[in-house]
Order: sequence, then C-alpha cells, then structure tokens
Amino acid sequence: MNVLMFGPNGSGKGTQGAILKKEYNLPHIESGAIFRENIGKGTEIGLKAKEYINRGELVPDEITIPMILGRLQQDDCKNGWLLDGFPRNKEQATKLDEALKASGLDLSIVVEVILDREIAKNRIMGRRLCANDNNHPNNIFIDAIKPDGDKCRVCGGELSTRSDDQDEEAINKRHGIYYDTETGTMAAAYYFKALAEKEGKIKYIILDGAPGVQEVTAELMSRLKD
Repeated sequence: MNVLMFGPNGSGKGTQGAILKKEYNLPHIESGAIFRENIGKGTEIGLKAKEYINRGELVPDEITIPMILGRLQQDDCKNGWLLDGFPRNKEQATKLDEALKASGLDLSIVVEVILDREIAKNRIMGRRLCANDNNHPNNIFIDAIKPDGDKCRVCGGELSTRSDDQDEEAINKRHGIYYDTETGTMAAAYYFKALAEKEGKIKYIILDGAPGVQEVTAELMSRLKD
C-alpha cells in the first residue's frame, strides 16, 4: 500500500496519517525529515540541498524529488509507504508522478482530508498544550475537547499556547499555498484525483475533516476496505 496524504494544517491529517501508519505498519515519509537525514549524513544530494537552505532559497525539485525517491526505495518501504508534506504544488505533483512511474513505484491510494479554511485556522489557533502531557487534547474551538476554562480537560493541568499557533499571518500564508486550486497544494491533489479517474489505478479517498478524530478514522478505515 503506497499512500499519499493531503490536508491543510488543522485538518487532522497528521493524526489520521499516524493512525494509518500504525494500522498498516507503514513508514511515514515526510519531506522535511528526508532533508535533515541527507544533510546530517553528508550525502552528495544533501550537501546540494544545504547550499540552497543556507542561502534561504527553496530547494529545487530536481534535488527534492530524487531525495524522496531514494527514501521510497529503501528496504523498509518494500511493503508500502506513507508520503506526507509533498507535493506542495501542481508542478511538483506532475514531476513526482513522472518520477514514480519511471522508477516503477505505483501509487495506490491518495487520501485528501478536506476542511473549511476558517475552521482549519480556528483549530490551529484554538490548540492548548497541557503542562503535564502535550498529548492531552484541548482545543477551545472544538466542543468535544474543549478545556475547562484554563485547565486541561483530561488532568486539570495548566494550559498554554504555542507561539506559532497564534501567528495568524503565518497561518494565512501556509493556508494560502494549500488552498490555491490553480497552482498550489489543492491543485496538486486535484492532479492526482484526475489521474485516478483517468487511469483507474489509484483509489482517491476524500475525508471530511470536520467530525471528531474517531469518526474520521472510522470513515477512513471503511473506505480503505471498499
């Protein structure tokens, strides 16, 4: 099972990806981690990427995609993989599709978690971190996990916010890239959706990210078994 995940920040994509990883024992492949691994090991392609990063420039697709392909071809990916965080735009989607086919890697499933942009932003800004356990779910904009005032709903611990969760400008910038249906990340998702309809080899699953985690997970597992 080779899976590609799409979803805006705040949609619960990461949570569902973690569940999918555990359920099917899939290595989670994330573009940022691949960069760090190659740079840390001092690989030739990692050193090239580092030059761009040090200049504050985006790493070209000609470097990023071979990095990703190299990771997908490692031994732990022989029985499947879960790719998250790439592609971020339509051009990258096209190049990734071409590279996968050229390498004989068949994409089998694409999961797109959809969520209204304003709701996604509120979810990010509504996250609260428990001093005792950051994994305790607390969000002032989600009724099911709404904290008790300024106390954790699970253990009563003190709550705080992450500074980047409150940076509305940064959130809007990230969402601006994701929700762009012409050239952005949604355009990349639509590219694979059209491919699934045309070639019939890819199962394209659309999930409503608005319900709770358990409901979304139940829908995902049901659709995977269809």
